[in-house]
Amino acid sequence: MGNAFFVVWRECLEAFLIAGILYAWLKANDDSGQGKRALFAGLAAGVGLAVLLGAALLGVQDELTGNALEAFQIATLLVAAGLIAQMVLWMRRHGRRMKAKLHADLSLAAGRSGHLGIAAIAALAVAREGAETVIFLYGLAQGGELKALAIGALGGFAGAGATAWLAAKSLARLNIGGLLRLSSLLLLVLASSLLVAAVDRLIGADWLPALLDPVWDSTPLIDDSSTGGKLLADFTGYRARPALTTLLAWAGYWALVFIGYRKTGDA
Repeated sequence: MGNAFFVVWRECLEAFLIAGILYAWLKANDDSGQGKRALFAGLAAGVGLAVLLGAALLGVQDELTGNALEAFQIATLLVAAGLIAQMVLWMRRHGRRMKAKLHADLSLAAGRSGHLGIAAIAALAVAREGAETVIFLYGLAQGGELKALAIGALGGFAGAGATAWLAAKSLARLNIGGLLRLSSLLLLVLASSLLVAAVDRLIGADWLPALLDPVWDSTPLIDDSSTGGKLLADFTGYRARPALTTLLAWAGYWALVFIGYRKTGDA
């Protein structure tokens, strides 16, 4: 539930901030009110596209069985982990210029395509965040507990709305930039746990060799089947008895993230 809350909070907060930036530009540059209506239509279309993606994922899952279903679910875990890392690095490179870029894109779209262009910009911006959220939640759902996942997702949506509202109304000294940077690091940790889960399933299906299993046994310190250990395992990918292949995948992931952080920091 906590992972779902966090993922949905982060993604929806970005979507709310994007919508706020677009709305502020239209408020200053569109006196007719038609631009705002086009914006809301585009936002609704973006949400609709995300819902369609979710329905498509569930539809594909229902058609698959056996090894095909296992391969699809593992692939979704890998895609979700990769998307999280890509999103965090993209935001690190472009986040500071996002407002100016959105304003420029909106101005260009309004000039070329009028209200349709405004709706398209809004739809694409929100659909991107929504599609990422759907894929992340589908990956998290591989661990079961769908009721807890749904509660966490709804809580994350409400939390994101409250955070954006407080920031907009200046009712709290919220450092949105700081929150996003901290949440980016936590998202990278969560992505590593999705990667570890995918590698474990590949080893369990005999599609990857374990090489050495286990490398160590830290069960006496933290048992990943206990309540606290399972929470740690679900969020960070901790394993009390990890296989060497899992450790190599985890280390490779963080090496690539470190290199990406260095490169995007220089941008």
